[in-house]
Amino acid sequence: MLTCKEQVARSSDYLDGQLSFRERLMVRHHLMFCPNCRRFIRQMRLMQATLKQMPEPPVENLDALSAQLAAQRRGAEKP
Repeated sequence: MLTCKEQVARSSDYLDGQLSFRERLMVRHHLMFCPNCRRFIRQMRLMQATLKQMPEPPVENLDALSAQLAAQRRGAEKP
């Protein structure tokens, strides 16, 4: 069985669906018996859902940024 420390280390990958089948089973097994880690996972899910609902900040000076990136690219293309 995983320790709480190992569970926390895998929590982001677990929530993002990036664990193997065996690792997911180990995480779920730990969560069945550990109320503190279940609470932690619930908090992580709530945080992810909240962040997804937040609007993205507008990009300021988009034209200036575009010109700067183009100039950098032109400079990198010169021998």
